[in-house]
Amino acid sequence: MNVGLAHYLVVSIILFCLGVLGVMTRRNLLVIYMSLELMLNAANLALAAFSRFNGNLDGQVFVFFVITVAAAEVAVGLALIVALYRHRQTAQVDDLTTMKL
Repeated sequence: MNVGLAHYLVVSIILFCLGVLGVMTRRNLLVIYMSLELMLNAANLALAAFSRFNGNLDGQVFVFFVITVAAAEVAVGLALIVALYRHRQTAQVDDLTTMKL
C-alpha cells in the first residue's frame, strides 16, 4: 500500500476536528490550549504533505515559521495560565469573567 496525499490530509482533518471539538466543549484552559496546539499541528501536517507532493520546499519553510510562532505562543500562553491560576486558584474558563475591573 502506498501512502498518498489523501491519507495525510485525512489524518490532518481528523486532528483538526479533534482540536476544534476540544476548544468548543472543554472548560479547562490547559485542555483548550492543547486543543489549539493540536489544530496548529494539523495545519502543519497538511502544509508539509502538500510541500512534499508538490516537490518544493515552500510549505516546509512555512511550517518552520508556524512552529516558531507556536513556541512563542506556548511561552506567553502558559505564563498567562499560570498567572491566572496563582490569582484565582483555578484554570476554568468561567472564572475569566470575574477578572473584570
